[in-house]
Amino acid sequence: MKNVQLSDRLRAVASLVTSGSRIADVGCDHGYIPIYLYLEGRIPGAIAMDVNRGPLLRAEEHIREYGLGNYIETRLSDGVKALSRGEADTVIIAGMGGPLMEKILTEGSHVLETVSELILQPQSEIGRFRHFLLEHGYRITAEDMVFEDGKYYPMMKAVRGGQSYTEEIEYLYGSGLLDSRNPVLKQFLLKERSSVEKIMEHLKAADTRTGSRRLLELEQELIHIRKALEHYKE
Repeated sequence: MKNVQLSDRLRAVASLVTSGSRIADVGCDHGYIPIYLYLEGRIPGAIAMDVNRGPLLRAEEHIREYGLGNYIETRLSDGVKALSRGEADTVIIAGMGGPLMEKILTEGSHVLETVSELILQPQSEIGRFRHFLLEHGYRITAEDMVFEDGKYYPMMKAVRGGQSYTEEIEYLYGSGLLDSRNPVLKQFLLKERSSVEKIMEHLKAADTRTGSRRLLELEQELIHIRKALEHYKE
């Protein structure tokens, strides 16, 4: 049987899952993460969930192709609405915008109380999303970041428990990524610094009232970026 070829992003997401967990993959798309984890002997079974029937049918096709129908179940589900309490140890939510993921976690809070860990890969408003997690009784225990197809993908493992950060850069860029001097984050920060500096030069030349307001925002952003880059100094 052929191996499942996961993208670097999905492989990194899968690597955060604790071995032996029963997983629920929310927004499962093609169903490759649960298939990969089962074939690796990392999980006993999974529920692959998606709000749209099309991706779910593709996932079912792939599950049949690998002969895993007895181990991976599919469910049409808006977020975790079709998941019952105690059915999963790990919930994976990857490849969605931060605000949508906040909505899923809020609406599914009753079910998620019985889940041991969340594996999360928000695509937008990531600083705000980390604020949301910590304000809702989660702590982030592991983080990773991958660069693939021209995009940067931060991801994290969150479990129940208290945590608070002292600096905004920890929310914006990830305390774990900064502490470990993650090389992909450094690459992202250098790119962002260059981009912000160029925009600031353009705005200073334009010298408009709107530009002045934006300039203040960019100056604050640049302060955060420079502060984060200090973590990479010897």
